[in-house]
Amino acid sequence: MTKRIAMWSGPRNISTAMMRSFENRRDCHVVDEPFYAFYLNETQSPHPMFDEILASQSGDYDIVAKSLSQSSNEFDQQHDSQRLVAPALQYQKHMTHHMLPNCDLSWTRSLTHSFLIRNPAHVVNSYTNSRGACSVDDIGIIRQYELYQAISEITQQDIPVVDSISVLSEPKRILRELCLSLDIDFDEKMLQWPTGQRKSDGVWASHWYHSVEASSSFAPPKEVQLSLSNAQMEVVEEVMPYYLKLKAKAL
Repeated sequence: MTKRIAMWSGPRNISTAMMRSFENRRDCHVVDEPFYAFYLNETQSPHPMFDEILASQSGDYDIVAKSLSQSSNEFDQQHDSQRLVAPALQYQKHMTHHMLPNCDLSWTRSLTHSFLIRNPAHVVNSYTNSRGACSVDDIGIIRQYELYQAISEITQQDIPVVDSISVLSEPKRILRELCLSLDIDFDEKMLQWPTGQRKSDGVWASHWYHSVEASSSFAPPKEVQLSLSNAQMEVVEEVMPYYLKLKAKAL
């Protein structure tokens, strides 16, 4: 039976690099932001490649949730024609803002969860550089804390939290601790991966994934001097308490 791992992150984090890390394991298949079309269909948020994303995956929340939480005899044909059996692990990369407040989270009960966080000041700076503006809802940090509470209650799991700065600073130690928390073996292959695109990447990769496509490992953190506007600082100050609550639980 495939063990399903859900990693919950906000945007402008190292979430795609983490997906690369897990995908480089020989026992793992990855799923890239499966609720993106649902989120866009519900909110009509003007994201880049809006029409392409809606055409690329199901926007039906219940259908997607079922596919992520229940075994399917058609798994191999649908996801990996090279495998004779389903992989031991499935890694699901989720964006917290895709989980709208009215979403039924009961499907998460059968999964193993982890949360990936990043300092909001850096998230806001990166998001604004990419899209020109940034709201509290765009970066999903408050929603991330709400999901942590809700999924912890549903699953009764002691859910590990990982801060991206820690992964970049000490990737081997943090990934080893994360694997231990997820009750899976650590694999050295998680530390490096081939450059380039992946068939598993969402259609939006051509817009967002240029940096990770050029990467082959977790790069050491860079010293960045931020100069945020008043509007940006208002977003940071509103979400910072929720980030700090999650950071207090981090590996």
